Amino acid sequence: MPDVTGVQPALSLGTRAVGGAFTLDLRTGTWWWSDEVYAIHGFAPHEVVPTTELLLAHKHPDDRERVLDVLDRATRTGAAFSCVHRIRDAQGRDRVVTVVGEGVGTLDGGGPAELHGFVVDVTDVVRDEAQAAATTSIAASAQSRASIDQACGVLAFTYGTDPEAGFAMLRAASNDANVPLRVLAAAIVGALPALHGQTGRVTAFLDGLLAPSHRPT
Repeated sequence: MPDVTGVQPALSLGTRAVGGAFTLDLRTGTWWWSDEVYAIHGFAPHEVVPTTELLLAHKHPDDRERVLDVLDRATRTGAAFSCVHRIRDAQGRDRVVTVVGEGVGTLDGGGPAELHGFVVDVTDVVRDEAQAAATTSIAASAQSRASIDQACGVLAFTYGTDPEAGFAMLRAASNDANVPLRVLAAAIVGALPALHGQTGRVTAFLDGLLAPSHRPT
């Protein structure tokens, strides 16, 4: 197994990420993969002979050119590198991987003798983060909707009209003030506790938000 301690600190990705090591011998063009790298690409250990062509064939077409550029630069300079991209494994499953590595040794003509590094499957990590972001967005949307509905109810009750008319008043006030509907609704709902449910105070507060042309007569 190659010495990859130089890049190992970069892989603090938690238990949901699965990674393995690789080596590319630039003198012979020969690759070595750990069992985990075979698995990430959908193969049993040593089921295939890893080559640069095989590696690139599994890259997502939209990411392949970028990966090739990173690999070319690494083989010429030996500088530490990292690249997040998509692959499609031998079973047809789409994966997201992070590759980190660095050059080792020096050839007679300059440049590294080998590339050592890790391939880390971060598909589950990316999926978890996307799900968390979606959940947060849905919760925020639901909260905004609840505030809007409550504000419309307050307007309808105060002015003796229906919720649809209350929404029309709220939307008109939002357009006039150039303030997002959800922000205006939250301001109305947030002000209610301080008004202590006193009809006169609530009406005065709402009159201050609504242009006269938007208030029911």
